[in-house]
Amino acid sequence: MNNTDTKQNEHGSAAFIAKYAGRDLQAGVITATMAIPLSVGIAMMGDYPIQIGLATVAFAAFIAFLFAIFRPGNYIGAPGIAAGSAPIIAVGIASFGIENMTFVIFMTACFQALIWKFNWQRYLLKAVPSYLVEGLLAGIGLKIALKFLPFLWMLPVGVGMGAHEAFWSDARIQVISLSVVGAILFLGLFKKFKDTKPALPYFALIVFGIVASLFVNVKMLEVEDVKFTLALPIPQFDSVSLWIYAILFSLMLGVVDAIEQVMGNAAIEKIDPLQRPSNSNNSLLSIWVSNMGASFFGGMTSLDGLAKSSTNRLAGAYTKLSVLVIGVLMTFFILNSQYLDYLPFFALAVIMLFVGVKMLLGLLHIAEYGPYAVLLATVCAGLVFKVGIFEGLIVTLTLHGLINYLIFSKIDMTPAGTIVSKYFQKFKDNDQQIN
Repeated sequence: MNNTDTKQNEHGSAAFIAKYAGRDLQAGVITATMAIPLSVGIAMMGDYPIQIGLATVAFAAFIAFLFAIFRPGNYIGAPGIAAGSAPIIAVGIASFGIENMTFVIFMTACFQALIWKFNWQRYLLKAVPSYLVEGLLAGIGLKIALKFLPFLWMLPVGVGMGAHEAFWSDARIQVISLSVVGAILFLGLFKKFKDTKPALPYFALIVFGIVASLFVNVKMLEVEDVKFTLALPIPQFDSVSLWIYAILFSLMLGVVDAIEQVMGNAAIEKIDPLQRPSNSNNSLLSIWVSNMGASFFGGMTSLDGLAKSSTNRLAGAYTKLSVLVIGVLMTFFILNSQYLDYLPFFALAVIMLFVGVKMLLGLLHIAEYGPYAVLLATVCAGLVFKVGIFEGLIVTLTLHGLINYLIFSKIDMTPAGTIVSKYFQKFKDNDQQIN
């Protein structure tokens, strides 16, 4: 019996503990308050229909609860669409078309299944340093921030659209004023309640936006109904090069998501109220099954987001019952999407700008790794933003390899064969530590 099994027997099921049921129900409602507008924004960033984005989260939540009964990965992690993967998916849509993204998501799940099957997740952070992942996410965060920045002053259709209409019209000033007030309200509440009531800033901002929209003409969210259909994820590529690019693209997306899940699991374990150990491989099982299932209804990729998981914990969660509640509430808004039309664009912009800037500021956490890590992560962020997510990561990894080769071969005078042997030796050392 492993440590995870021992802890589970001591504290009850990962999916449900009767004495904590009330807290889990409350936590699920509170976390959903934060997760719903966030998921809407991430779906928009990924150029996906909003209902599909919410369906991805709901499906992942149901899978997470089911697997918590048999193969718990973590105990309070809340699944959702990863903000970091949304721009990657948007690039995929631009490259392959949304009709072929089901195949990309399916292949992503297949690569994650291989990582799970052979327990390769223990090698990922050795092959791709965590500071490069932070650089990748920083570049993506900048993309998110710039994508939603215009939402802060965006006007409804037909308002201020004249050819000679001045930018600083009365209508524009009103919307910008609301955005500023909303941002101050959100940031003030976040600073004060982030460690006690993390969903409060999101709830207050949305309520403020809805009330403000009763008095000021602002652009509101419009959710188009989507017809959900089940279909095999079969692509329609017209060239071999597109096939190759799609497979490599899926590999990158699968690895980035898996690394985020592994890193997230380590953080979720630290905030577990009962100090139960996480099992990253079981978490990977849950996310690849979720992603593979999502590919059959046109969904996105998902994982246990740290922001949502932290909110879940601070809201009082003890088991995955809270995640089941999140899935139920997401399903309600999928079936009643007209209620999402009350969400103003400026309020959504404040939330997504906060997410993007927070990802960008992740570069500050890299200082502990030293100046080389800071420099390389910054280069990665710049390349991801300017050149492209896939290309930026590949170029940075290649640059990282070349720098290490030059240091060992030119400065330490180490033969090339020995350099390669040392690189692979660290993976063997990791195996020995585990065994």
